[in-house]
Amino acid sequence: MLSVSERTFAQEVFQASTPVLVHFWAPWCGLCRAIDPTLASFESQWAGKVKLLGVNADQSLKLANTYRLTNLPTLIWFEGEKVRFRFEQYQGREELRRTLDAWMLATERSSPTQRLEPQQQVAKR
Repeated sequence: MLSVSERTFAQEVFQASTPVLVHFWAPWCGLCRAIDPTLASFESQWAGKVKLLGVNADQSLKLANTYRLTNLPTLIWFEGEKVRFRFEQYQGREELRRTLDAWMLATERSSPTQRLEPQQQVAKR
């Protein structure tokens, strides 16, 4: 998972060509590490259709305050600068997986325009 900081957040999240799932975590948070395999599996399944980024909340206090983090881990789904979904109350891997898949399907259904595959984006430029 690519890590971003306050300095690179806007570019990596707001300017992404796909939805972005941001995982706010901290080194001391056991649950944050426990969900990493589920997030990696999700990213692999939906490769090219969603971007997964990590933010160390302890090192990015401005972002933690901006997005009003009260629990870790917190997952926030962005489309451009818009927050579409938020997940804060981790109850288990199965619930997390169902939630992520539901977000992805909702995003695909609500997209008014066809999303370009990465190869098409390069060719279009």
